[in-house]
Amino acid sequence: YLAVDGVYAGYVILNDIVKKESRIMVVGLKELGVKTCMLTGDKKEGAASVATSLGLDECHSELLPDDKRKLLQEKISAKSGYVAYVGDGINDAPSITLADVGVAMGGAGSDLAVENADVVIMNDDPSKIVDAIKIAKKTKAKAVTNIVVALVVKLAIMMLSIFLPGFPLLAAVLADTGLTVLLVVNSLLLLNVKKL
Repeated sequence: YLAVDGVYAGYVILNDIVKKESRIMVVGLKELGVKTCMLTGDKKEGAASVATSLGLDECHSELLPDDKRKLLQEKISAKSGYVAYVGDGINDAPSITLADVGVAMGGAGSDLAVENADVVIMNDDPSKIVDAIKIAKKTKAKAVTNIVVALVVKLAIMMLSIFLPGFPLLAAVLADTGLTVLLVVNSLLLLNVKKL
């Protein structure tokens, strides 16, 4: 509020500016089938404006840190999948710890939020969350593939050694070692993933 010589002259409203990366993140999350919910301590009007401009599924405003934690606990209890929480402040640390996956913004984030997070985004670009999810899914698929291939090859070698009495031990050792090298190389291909 502004007063001139003790007389009310007007007021100034300060609002956060929505980053373009936030819009990219929300669009990317929706494409992945992820529901979005904003928990904020901001006033209802400002929070609703941000939620509408981003196209969020839910928005809860004027929350204290404990309120955020309670709402998050409700989401976790009623979940049909994993619940991630993204924050950057000291008041976000309890919720970051509680979530299945806690994400902190490392550049502008508080040390407490960063220390409690499972994932830290160092350049404060929220759209990197979408990349992280895609890389995690690709990594999981690669791990499952590696396990299935290893089990099939080991089972085949075991069957050959049982049913072929003259099956050389050297062939089994080479198959095992060669398989290990191939699976490690297959896993290393993930390093070439820059942006999905």
